[in-house]
Amino acid sequence: MTNPLLDAWDTPFRVPPFGKITAADFAPALDIAMQDDLVKIDAIAQNPEPATFANTIEALETTSELIHKVLSPFYAMAGAHTNPALDALMREFSPRLAAHRLTEIKSRLSVLCTTFTQNVLADERDWFMELSEDDLEGLPDFLIEAARNAGKEKGVNGPVITTSRSLITPFLQFSARRDLREIAKRAWDARGANGGEHDNLAIAQEILTLRQERAELLGYKNFAEFKLETEMAKAPDNVRDLLMNVWEPAKSAAERDAKILSSMLHADGINDALQTWDWRYYAEQRRKAEFDLDEAEIKPYFELSNMINASFHVAGRLFGLKFEPIELDLYHPDCKSWRVTRDDADVAVFIGDYFARGSKRSGAWCSAMRSQTNYPSPEIPIVVNVCNFAKGDPCLLSTDDVRTLFHEFGHALHQMLSNVTYRSLSGTSVARDFVELPSQLYEHWAMLPEILKQFARHVDTDESISDALIERIGQAATYDMGFSTVEYLASAIVDLEYHTNVPNDDIMAAQSRVLDQIGMPREITMRHATPHFAHVFAGDGYSAGYYSYMWSEVMDADAFAAFEEIENPFDADLARKLENTVLSKGGSVEPDVLYTQFRGRMPGINALLQGRGLAT
Repeated sequence: MTNPLLDAWDTPFRVPPFGKITAADFAPALDIAMQDDLVKIDAIAQNPEPATFANTIEALETTSELIHKVLSPFYAMAGAHTNPALDALMREFSPRLAAHRLTEIKSRLSVLCTTFTQNVLADERDWFMELSEDDLEGLPDFLIEAARNAGKEKGVNGPVITTSRSLITPFLQFSARRDLREIAKRAWDARGANGGEHDNLAIAQEILTLRQERAELLGYKNFAEFKLETEMAKAPDNVRDLLMNVWEPAKSAAERDAKILSSMLHADGINDALQTWDWRYYAEQRRKAEFDLDEAEIKPYFELSNMINASFHVAGRLFGLKFEPIELDLYHPDCKSWRVTRDDADVAVFIGDYFARGSKRSGAWCSAMRSQTNYPSPEIPIVVNVCNFAKGDPCLLSTDDVRTLFHEFGHALHQMLSNVTYRSLSGTSVARDFVELPSQLYEHWAMLPEILKQFARHVDTDESISDALIERIGQAATYDMGFSTVEYLASAIVDLEYHTNVPNDDIMAAQSRVLDQIGMPREITMRHATPHFAHVFAGDGYSAGYYSYMWSEVMDADAFAAFEEIENPFDADLARKLENTVLSKGGSVEPDVLYTQFRGRMPGINALLQGRGLAT
């Protein structure tokens, strides 16, 4: 019997042949791939010739090619279209892969991190709230349609709200039913902390303990010091300084806003304090009043396919890329694919998987089924963007959704434009606090008036968005920034504290202590609380590193200012310089060197504070 994972792929661009792959193919293929890897490594180790860069480092670059070939379709399916068989394989593979020349601690961590992820997904998959006609008060048509589509997926004859962010966030914004908002918000907050087999509290505690043990064995005081040594930040104190310098102005802004929203709550005749399930609702009412801006008015202009085309158009003007739709056999019918070329030469294959579904974990991400390399021969990357937009016909996005789309496409460009010798240094294989620079920088082009005028067209009338509405969107760009900054920073600060001082008691009590110490406003919750903080507990990627979004934001605000200073966001010379110094280099050069080559200096914090409307 042949195995499609081990056969030569004669598919277009050698994209994995998903239509031929079954869950049963993965385990035997991985057995063979891991043995192949060990044989190749042993051959390198036993080579009687003196060690050189070519026969050691370069040779190691290619030993695990077969493992990557097997795992690239597996991880794509396990993250974006999983099922019980794939979940079981993930639990089986994680410790095996971690033990493949590595330590017992890392093997146990991989089991815990996989379980943490699957527990969150199980809670997200299992919980939903059915809505009757009386429960729809205040909900705009786009949300009602999305809720009906979610109901169909759940087998319910009617609209439902799930814990998908694309449903629950607008529900908290628009629902006039305070009782239902409370139910939804409590369910959102309780993911991973509902007791029983899907509870993550003990798992998170053990993960932190094992990370600390690992760091001490390697001679570090704590895991944060170990993790940050190779990042731009270098040390926990540098991270803490950045976070706290932004925390105080953000908290002050949020406290001012809380007083206004509380008065609106009381004006509605509600004799209660402003609660976490009230903030988004009254913030939306205030936005309508102060900026004459209603998201229900905006969303018809942000149809998904138009916004995808906008992201492609910007990439074309900046970097000369062209995107041609192609048909590929992929893991889900919702996936779309494009051939990416420049000057008629192939640059990449791009795959977009945009809609929420029960088999997909929450959030948005970019991954590469194959990364760019020039060794031992040139290969173009296969890049995937995954989002969780509420499926509708048509699919209408919020302004935050549009920024998410551009954000993930910025990561994709980092992969597509990579031009390095070795796959291990390709694309986004950079310091964690540098990896968000290209993605966050690309967001700046999403709301440029000239882009909106061309691509933000009303879904019913095809009328271009008006100058007046663009102006109102711009005026409201930093609206409620105290809230969004506080909820993000709280998560980043808790992450840092967990990995510098591991809690030795109840982990939720430790979370509360950290929040009390920084004076967390009671009306706001962490963006990601401990039981569902997948960035930190689903793997080591963002552990002691959630701060990196803000570290990169310091750079992205300063980097876009370079285009603003010459009053041309599409300046060809500056775009070429951005590609040559940042986007094409991967991890082949230290990030501070790359940024200095682009900008001539390292940035300060002022551009970030001004961009968030927090400068005093």
